[in-house]
Amino acid sequence: MTVGIVGLGLIGGSAAKAFKAAGYTILSYDIDKSITGFASLEGTVDAELSSANIALCDLILLTATPKAVAGYLKDNARHIPEHALVIDFCGTKQMICDLGFALAAEHGFTFVGGHPMAGLQYSGYKYSKPSLFNGASFIIVPPVHDDIALLDRVKQALMPLGFKKYVVTNADFHDRMIAYTSQMCHVVSNAFIKSPSAKFHRGYSAGSFRDFTRVSRLNENMWTELFIENKSHLLQELDLLISSLAEYREAIAAEDSESLCRLLRDGRIAKEDAEK
Repeated sequence: MTVGIVGLGLIGGSAAKAFKAAGYTILSYDIDKSITGFASLEGTVDAELSSANIALCDLILLTATPKAVAGYLKDNARHIPEHALVIDFCGTKQMICDLGFALAAEHGFTFVGGHPMAGLQYSGYKYSKPSLFNGASFIIVPPVHDDIALLDRVKQALMPLGFKKYVVTNADFHDRMIAYTSQMCHVVSNAFIKSPSAKFHRGYSAGSFRDFTRVSRLNENMWTELFIENKSHLLQELDLLISSLAEYREAIAAEDSESLCRLLRDGRIAKEDAEK
């Protein structure tokens, strides 16, 4: 089986290493030719993916940013063979799925939206590892939700990556949930770490500080694109948080112990309910 991978960052590089370890032939493309060259010397990549050899691919993973993936699809859809399964790994789904489904219908290949729930606070090929996806969840956004054969095909194709759970949804619900479970975490962590107090945290911080600030170390270019791409859902979550924080601030400023205790209790119960 031949796998084409577009984008050799943390996600694409990890996928390439996992498939290579399973004995697959890997063709890859990255805008930075030096990364492809290094991956080839390392033995992860067999050849550069091009319009001339893309027809050899049985599976194509699009692991760059949404704009880059959209551009690649527009330029190369006519070269993708009809037997190929194309899956994007972008952090937002609405725009790329609309485009992918349309181009797949026009050119005859199969396109499925996807999003691996795995990552690190670091980016780039040098941090990639074949075990990155082991035990993680994978979100599938198919063109038709009751196509059991297609869902099984996706699971079989991605088996070397080691996903433990597959979740099937639509693009809008994916983007709404990701605004809350991922994007908000990055926004809040990144804003929180800007306090002048952060410079003096050593000796005063423990697990809560480490966990809360981990994702503040982000790729600002990638996350800027993702936040703006998903702005409607992200702004809704930000507005809810700002309103909620204002309640805490008001209770603390007024030394209103009863209201503050209620807010804290409600938060504890919300966490317990979320974990059920």
